[in-house]
Amino acid sequence: MQAGGRIAGDPLKCPVPLEQRSTLTENLLELDQVRFGYRERLILDGVTMAFPIGKVVALIGGSGSGKTTILRVIGGLLRPRDGRVVFEGQDVHALDRDGLYAMRRRMGMLYQFGALFTDLDVFDNVAFPLREHTELPEALIRDLVLLKLNAVGLRGAARFRTAQLSGGMARRVALARAIALDPPLIMYDEPFAGLDPVSLATVAALIRNLNDALKVASIVVSHDIKDAFKIADYVYLLASGRIVAQGTPAQMGDSTDPNVRQFLDGNIDGPVSFHFEATPLAEDLGLRR
Repeated sequence: MQAGGRIAGDPLKCPVPLEQRSTLTENLLELDQVRFGYRERLILDGVTMAFPIGKVVALIGGSGSGKTTILRVIGGLLRPRDGRVVFEGQDVHALDRDGLYAMRRRMGMLYQFGALFTDLDVFDNVAFPLREHTELPEALIRDLVLLKLNAVGLRGAARFRTAQLSGGMARRVALARAIALDPPLIMYDEPFAGLDPVSLATVAALIRNLNDALKVASIVVSHDIKDAFKIADYVYLLASGRIVAQGTPAQMGDSTDPNVRQFLDGNIDGPVSFHFEATPLAEDLGLRR
């Protein structure tokens, strides 16, 4: 592992600054020195990442490390202070409103806990993006919805209400909805949270299999190290808004870097402090002499 946590010798290494590139690469999406924060609090501090076509990239790190913020910056929901997000050769934050909406149709999103519409059944949840963003005839929408549900093993539950779904089933319906428009990029925000072992393994296998079958770029934000490492081609470890380590799952697992070992082994003591930065307790309590 090189200084700064970068693991050497892997073809998926972080890209060089975009202005130094003469042609587009196989990377569908690139973040170049992205900084974002709320007032004086910096959430992302110079983040540079690459997301190649056909690969599953995992973002791991403790709560508040900036993982979900990265997804929001990619989707244009948040505008960085500095740096660029380039998707399919376009600077995301240079797009106008119509351009941004068109770009978002090229991105699938699986929200934490699914975020299904509770007043729609399974079929209509998956049909929603097709009806909202296309002018396809209803007969074709029906066929597409059934194909997407079949891909996640739930064609037989097409007319179930959301209240009839287990947690794992709901996550699979949400995945079918995320791929409804055949986006080249699919983002997963904590896709394994709250699932039993069988449902978790099923969703993990679906993410990997769909990525390979559809030839898309996938971003998986997860705290579940074991299952994320099983399906990921490359991993970024974030702490305090920075990339502190990166590499293949095997490289990360073999790493002796303190940042990696603290997170993978679940150690309380390490580079990431338990206490958020604050003034001394005695001073806050008025006990300081």
